Amino acid sequence: MQEQTIHWKSPGLTRVPFELYSDRQTAHDEQERIYRGATWNYLCLDAELPGPGDYRTTFVGETPVVVVRDDDGEIYAFENRCAHRGALIVLEKSGKAAENFQCVYHAWSYNRQGDLTGVAFEKGVKGQGGMPATFCKEEHGPRKLMVAVYCGLVFGSFSEDVAPIEEYLGPEICARIERVLHKPVEVIGRFTQALPNNWKLYFENVKDSYHASLLHLFFTTFELNRLSQKGGVIVDESGGHHVSFSMIDPGAADASYKEQGLRSDDAQYRLKDPSVLAGFTEYDDGITLQILSVFPGFVLQQIQNCLAVRQLLPKSVERSELNWTYIGYTDDTPEQRTVRLKQLNLVGPAGFISMEDGAVGGFVQRGIAGAHDRDAVVEMGGDDTGSSEGRATETSVRGFWKAYRAHMEA
Repeated sequence: MQEQTIHWKSPGLTRVPFELYSDRQTAHDEQERIYRGATWNYLCLDAELPGPGDYRTTFVGETPVVVVRDDDGEIYAFENRCAHRGALIVLEKSGKAAENFQCVYHAWSYNRQGDLTGVAFEKGVKGQGGMPATFCKEEHGPRKLMVAVYCGLVFGSFSEDVAPIEEYLGPEICARIERVLHKPVEVIGRFTQALPNNWKLYFENVKDSYHASLLHLFFTTFELNRLSQKGGVIVDESGGHHVSFSMIDPGAADASYKEQGLRSDDAQYRLKDPSVLAGFTEYDDGITLQILSVFPGFVLQQIQNCLAVRQLLPKSVERSELNWTYIGYTDDTPEQRTVRLKQLNLVGPAGFISMEDGAVGGFVQRGIAGAHDRDAVVEMGGDDTGSSEGRATETSVRGFWKAYRAHMEA
């Protein structure tokens, strides 16, 4: 019997049912309505597919996907599932396909655009067996995705109803992506991080500017990010995408954290090697931290000189996966590249800053067990989903739920 759909107790966005993070029917519906719905899902970087035949395997939600560049220079994406018995077509994370892909199970083959082009012993052997005469290869094959490339980011969608990528992102988010990805980049490192929590808990955390200087002791101790610094939060019209940004201002230090007795203002900690924070001025707008998200699971970060894209993937109701791809500009000087590599220590699964993010979602997942009839309170900064000049707000978290409900309840 299908479980009952979860109902919100109020029409607003300030009370979020805890059951949404652990309900299996909800997780099932998310795959159809969000990941295979009218959304753009991040697949990879254009720079990761430099030439014809170069490919990467990834996921859209739980669905395995192949992304590949063909001889025409275009990028194609299709479901990584053989049309015969459902085995993975491509097993490796990345590589180069000379002409086509061949399933290891029964050797059915596919071209780089995802078309079924070959069936082993289709005509049988010595007049025996084979596929029926009515079998048509054109009618079989994995599902194909629409592909859009924006500023070197490759997105895919299973829906023909999804808005064009620039319309989907909106002008403010586009401008903030262009700010970071305004010239060619290359990959300088990777991590894959297992998260012990529902995907929505991590994506809320990304959008939660309120927690950053409270949970992350490193941020506040070394004055990389304090709510008293200049900055703001941008939320797009749909609510699903956001930007949080701040600027280091050493002359603007205040006692607001110490006055409240917060753990985040513990001055006893020092860096044995402070050079990890010795960066260089990269942008002329003074912004030293920018976190940008695109619904349903993409993050672009600039923390000091550490640039990265993150891909969030659901793996079960209470487990998700975070793929970190660290990038630098192709025209970096050797000195700039050294800075970027050293600052990778700030973020990632064991980063000085983001290590806590990998644990706190699990704390919530464990804490809400048995609280299926209760709600989270998301009221900091009011009840709206608009942009804000301050960051002591949960406006972008409410924005996430605005977009989420629009997709799930449509």
